[in-house]
Amino acid sequence: MRNKSKRRVSFGLTMALCCLYMTGNATANNGGGAALVATYKAESSKIAPGSQQGVAIKGRVVNENGEGLPGVTVVLKGTAIGTSTDINGNFSLNAPQAGGTLVMSFIGYTTREVAIGSNTTINVTLQPDTKALQEVVVVGYGTQKKTDVTGAVASVTEEEFQTGQVTTPEQLISGKVAGVQIISNSGAPGAGSRIRIRGGSSLNASNDPLIVIDGVPVDNDVIAGSSNPLNFINPDDIASMNILKDASATAIYGSRASNGVIIITTKSGKAGQKMTVNFSTLHSLATNPNQVDVLSADEFRALINERGTDAQKELLGNANTNWQDEIYQQAYTTDNNLSLSGAYKTLPYRVSIGYLSQEGVLKTSQFNRVTSTVKLNPSFLNDHLKVELNFKGSLTDSRFAETGAIGAAIAFDPTQSPYQENDKADLGGYFEWVNPTDKTPVTIATKNPLSMLMQRRNEGEAIRSIGNIQFDYKFHFLPELRANLNMGYDVSDSDGDNNAPATLASEFYEGGSFSHYEESRTNKLFDFYLNYVKELTNISSRVDATAGYSYQDFTIEKPTFATFRENGEERKPANPFPFKTQNTLVSFFGRVNYSLKDRYLLTATVRRDGSSRFREGQKWGTFPSLALAWRINEEAFLKNSKAVSDLKLRVGYGVTGQQDVSDNDYPYLARYTTSDSAAMYQIGDQYFLLLRPEGYDANLKWEETKAFNVGLDFGFLNNRLYGSLDYYNRNTEDLLSVVPVAAGTNLTNLLLTNVGTIESEGIEAMLNYVAIDKADFTWTVGINGSLNKNEITKLNAVQDESAVGILVGGIGGATGRNIQIHSVGYAPYSFFVYKQVYDDAGKPIEGLYEDLNEDGIINELDRYRYKDPEAKFNLGFSSQLNYKNWSLGLLMRGSFNNYMYNNIFSNNGAYDVTAVTGFLSNLSPNVFDTGFNTRQYESDYYIENASFLRMENISLGYNFGKVLNDKAGLRLSANVQNVFTITKYAGLDPEIAGGIDNNFYPRPRIFSLGLNLEL
Repeated sequence: MRNKSKRRVSFGLTMALCCLYMTGNATANNGGGAALVATYKAESSKIAPGSQQGVAIKGRVVNENGEGLPGVTVVLKGTAIGTSTDINGNFSLNAPQAGGTLVMSFIGYTTREVAIGSNTTINVTLQPDTKALQEVVVVGYGTQKKTDVTGAVASVTEEEFQTGQVTTPEQLISGKVAGVQIISNSGAPGAGSRIRIRGGSSLNASNDPLIVIDGVPVDNDVIAGSSNPLNFINPDDIASMNILKDASATAIYGSRASNGVIIITTKSGKAGQKMTVNFSTLHSLATNPNQVDVLSADEFRALINERGTDAQKELLGNANTNWQDEIYQQAYTTDNNLSLSGAYKTLPYRVSIGYLSQEGVLKTSQFNRVTSTVKLNPSFLNDHLKVELNFKGSLTDSRFAETGAIGAAIAFDPTQSPYQENDKADLGGYFEWVNPTDKTPVTIATKNPLSMLMQRRNEGEAIRSIGNIQFDYKFHFLPELRANLNMGYDVSDSDGDNNAPATLASEFYEGGSFSHYEESRTNKLFDFYLNYVKELTNISSRVDATAGYSYQDFTIEKPTFATFRENGEERKPANPFPFKTQNTLVSFFGRVNYSLKDRYLLTATVRRDGSSRFREGQKWGTFPSLALAWRINEEAFLKNSKAVSDLKLRVGYGVTGQQDVSDNDYPYLARYTTSDSAAMYQIGDQYFLLLRPEGYDANLKWEETKAFNVGLDFGFLNNRLYGSLDYYNRNTEDLLSVVPVAAGTNLTNLLLTNVGTIESEGIEAMLNYVAIDKADFTWTVGINGSLNKNEITKLNAVQDESAVGILVGGIGGATGRNIQIHSVGYAPYSFFVYKQVYDDAGKPIEGLYEDLNEDGIINELDRYRYKDPEAKFNLGFSSQLNYKNWSLGLLMRGSFNNYMYNNIFSNNGAYDVTAVTGFLSNLSPNVFDTGFNTRQYESDYYIENASFLRMENISLGYNFGKVLNDKAGLRLSANVQNVFTITKYAGLDPEIAGGIDNNFYPRPRIFSLGLNLEL
């Protein structure tokens, strides 16, 4: 498979190089800069006939670095006489007479006026217009000026990204955007995050936002051999991330946009830019800042000697082992990136390579990544045809640590040594609990956590390439009309091995195990749209209309292999069933933006989507939206205000769809699936995979979300103080939900169907303040916050007052038990527990709960909904201070009124943990607080407030300026991540997605030193 992977990526790279070659030849054949200059001279002579008898003016326009700027428009003010600078920034034109003023303008730079006077040679330096650059935001299928945006859109550029050891793109904006919550799934290297924009809108369909990278919507599913669908993208290559939050902004993506959209734009070269070489290197050391509190060896001995049997006392060892010290380590990471960007003649380019090697704080976990990117954006036909070519390739190599070792380290007897040779069974030299007679492992005993890590080797490799070529043509005969064609792909090949030898205690009786897997994913994209922009000056209006078509196809293929060994021999299925699945989306979309007097704005959008996941008659969904905005500051009563610099009111309503059901592309079809390896049937010496029928709903259809948003953008004192305020209400109908069905009515007892509604509403606020703005001293602070409430308003097709709800949220230590529930009138994943009774001293009374229904019996009918894991309020705070060459930044995040089920306490906090024979297990000191003899898994005692305030990042940098004889710029930085956390939660970490704390891979504290060199 790996040879196949290399062929696929080599093909993608070859295509990219071919496009580069063809682009270069086209540029050469087109005459390059010379043709451009000739065209501008011809146009200048047309608009100013006879001007050759005037005064000849020449000069050069350069940027802030003294480099020539090509394509700068140079116009004699008040006339039609003008020209454009050549590739080196030179220009010449003829003025009718002496005097006058030249106006020089270029996108991204401030316009400058220069009086000619008696001069015939004029050299000018243009400065970057930072404000103008920031005013352009990327939206679906194009860009808009920020002042014209009618929806809830947030933009974060590279200057605002989170710094330090950032492995995956979503970490760049953590805590930066109101209404966007990003929770890392674990502290493992390369691990992904749970991303929520305005909370979740579904129960069993995806709640992840759509991710669009340089115009290619990517698959959010985890690729085999990798832990995160986004860890293939190098954060160093990203220029900006735009977040579309409300339905009026996201509706252009229709069926993909119920959970918001994140548009990632990568860095590119610029026309006229000389080649710039940038090298950065970051070296980090990660440590585990906290450990789960368990009994020490001495405390455990005292407990067993006090409460244990004689047989248990004999099992005690003489060691003092902190098992968490044994499994965790200081982890080193190096992240290195090299990029070349600039323009070759009229061909802007950027090429980069990156290498990341990241160790995890849990021993044996490792993530390596090699990335490469090529981005070309030439223009032809006098800028009428613009081409953008993107290629991204990555190779990731992961070793996945056995996370079960985390729970084992909490539970394993601290009086035992990690190592011991067994006189019977070969267990790799590690101490294990063994039967006294034959010295074979005790099956139900906790296994040695160090052995679990060091003896198992679970590795995965994935190769992925994402790319596209986009043609944007402005018609010669009608320059207001543009045609845009975007063809893209996202392909990956991956494989992996999971090898556990027979010396591993858990594999001893099976003679070890081995499994191999392979997977190929293909995502093909074809987009085409027309865009018409017309200034209607006679009625002070502007029309921007877009209409287009989109096709995207996803396929996944997995061959069948021998899945494991039994007593050293592979089991090979005699009837292999290779797996292949396909999902296709076809869409038609349209959008109209209308502006009247630059004050009154309207955006109307409609998208019609067809999905292969539904049957005929249900395949198509229509998703419209409408938004209005009023730029109040442009009205006469505010236009000249010195206090109010920006004030815009926005109102929007829209409908979006959902069909993204994980692991099932055919939910409406009657189908058979193959069994796993444990259910193969043996005939003779061969093993046969079995086929079993699956449940299905033939009438499955689109889940729809209707959303309303009203917002206010504001700025005061020339935008020294600026921000936004939004209120939203969202209602999701025909939920794609997995619900219980009556026995015998289908081929399953849990069925995916359309049933139920969820309503959510919230408030978002963002405020930024430029506290100090001086030449050598600037200080900006920003704060954002969001309130969100989710409630299930319907869950059954037929109203049933006696229905309890759908139990979810499995917990450790109690197989088959669930601690959460979906039920009407409550938030999804609310905790479902008994109400604990306490004595006069405030100590929980074991096994005593309130009889909530007052029937005199304590049973399942007395469980109640108590709190939920999602925060009601989220907070982000950032500060950036620059003084001369020094910079200091910090980022804080807060989460409030979120709750956690402490599964560590409930599973390890009772004396019956030691009530077994043949081995000993450690306890949580919480047992002294409760005195529980038997574990009380469903008590609300274990539901804890997990509100927190975390210092996410502190960074310090120093810019040395030009070094190496003024040939290079040098900057050094130091960074600390996960600095501290303030919380009342008694567990390891208050921020765990899903709200159940069990075997959580801890988030490390990371210390980093970085260097950036630019030539």
